[in-house]
Amino acid sequence: MEYKDYYKILGLERSASEDDIKKAYRRMARKYHPDVSTEVDADDRFKEANEAYEVLKDPEKRAAYDRIDPDRARAQTGFQPPPGWDHGFDFSGGAHAEPPPGADGATFSDFFESLFGRGFAGARAGGTARRTHGFGPGFGGQRRGQDHIARVELDLEDAFTGGRRRVTLRTPEVNELGQTVERSRALNVTIPKGVREGQQLRLAGQAKAGNTAAIPGDLLLEIGFKPHPIYTLDGADLSLELPVAPWEAALGAIVKTPTPAGAVDLRIPPDSRDGKRLRLRGRGMPGKTPGDLYAVLRIALPPANSEKARAVYERMAQELDFNPRERLGV
Repeated sequence: MEYKDYYKILGLERSASEDDIKKAYRRMARKYHPDVSTEVDADDRFKEANEAYEVLKDPEKRAAYDRIDPDRARAQTGFQPPPGWDHGFDFSGGAHAEPPPGADGATFSDFFESLFGRGFAGARAGGTARRTHGFGPGFGGQRRGQDHIARVELDLEDAFTGGRRRVTLRTPEVNELGQTVERSRALNVTIPKGVREGQQLRLAGQAKAGNTAAIPGDLLLEIGFKPHPIYTLDGADLSLELPVAPWEAALGAIVKTPTPAGAVDLRIPPDSRDGKRLRLRGRGMPGKTPGDLYAVLRIALPPANSEKARAVYERMAQELDFNPRERLGV
């Protein structure tokens, strides 16, 4: 999958105004519309123009797209969105909102789906977000604004304990010069204890209202987690690498082991090998069915940086019949 330069497709500079984008799209649409164009690649060029316009006409999608370094993206063998490229952005309700003129039945590329498919999958799969475009009915016949989605990153501890947290969202807007600028807004959010990665929290009425909407739509916060210095998360389970001394692994021991709820005593069985996984049942993420915590043993060797330490290693070399390369046949 290749990176798509939407500005290049429409013949624009990255500083193009909203009016520049509209004019460029209309020019491309007139030239490559399949019903009127004689160009051999008219259908493909028209689809590309529709896709580029879908992103660049939308301040939210454009601001998020602009965070991707085009030079680095082109240098990749296969494009992958950089981690966290869309965190904090407030995307509006649907991938195909207000299709451009003549774009009936338009389909977008894998590149588009890799960027925006997550946020808009509900439109095609019946997700939790209301994927209505424009406005839907509200109470008493009032018009309701569209729902928005934003992805936020939490510390793992926030999900473990739950409670009120303050999150900041970036909301792109078009200024009086037709340029896209970012505004920040902060929200106090109640994080449920044990919230899972990918889970959506609905904040009623917190979406940006449409221009004529009497009732604002809902904001759906999709939860992600920041990388943790100790734990790795897999669903509700946690794992960590636990250093142990050679004698603790060989003879067995009871060692202090961190968990998000505090340190606990963990029994190391005798003759444990490097990489052995020990399970602490129910010590993972909380929930109706709590996850487990897995401690992966890593044997840490003491440095031979003193006469005493070297003497111990020399005695081990002489007295222990041990060949670490035996399984290699040497």
